[in-house]
Amino acid sequence: MPPSIKTIMTTSPVIPVMVINQLDQAAPLAQALVDGGLKVLEITLRTPVALDAIRRIKAEAPDAIVGAGTIINPQTLEQALEAGAEFIVSPGITDSLLREALACGVPLLPGVITPSEVMRLLEHGITAMKFFPAEAAGGIPMLKSLGGPLPQVTFCPTGGVNPKNAPDYLALPNVACVGGSWMAPAELVDAGDWTEITRRALVASQLKHQPG
Repeated sequence: MPPSIKTIMTTSPVIPVMVINQLDQAAPLAQALVDGGLKVLEITLRTPVALDAIRRIKAEAPDAIVGAGTIINPQTLEQALEAGAEFIVSPGITDSLLREALACGVPLLPGVITPSEVMRLLEHGITAMKFFPAEAAGGIPMLKSLGGPLPQVTFCPTGGVNPKNAPDYLALPNVACVGGSWMAPAELVDAGDWTEITRRALVASQLKHQPG
């Protein structure tokens, strides 16, 4: 049984958002992040090897909780689940994708920006959402504004989140975790510098959620 979305959002303060271009990088990258204390991993479906990367990580990094990002329709949802994804993340939500996700019961982190989008998902009992693209959509002030009338929603801000502003996001009472890619930038992945990626993951894993 897959972990709940609450477990996924509270296992560590940062969810690495990973774009994997070479399949042979998938398992060592995942293991480097897990070794640094970041067990929940989002593999974006932006490259031809993404689905195989999910399968490879599931097989070779068993301590990882592996999800699929950039889920945009029922087809990509089905492909991600067939590959073994334990949760799914979408940049937004459509009627067909919402129906399919609710029908299969997969832990879902749907992307929102506006109060209307949040309210629509609340009508379906969804209280965990991705705030995306976080910085471009108003960042911390916007999340504070959403928290007033909609305090029952918990967010994972993603998009423009970095080591400098992550602590400020995590200080918000309606933020459980953040998504980011700074732990494993392309240059470190291409160089196979798993030691440095583990070091960055360790620093990220020690960020604290301290609601103000």
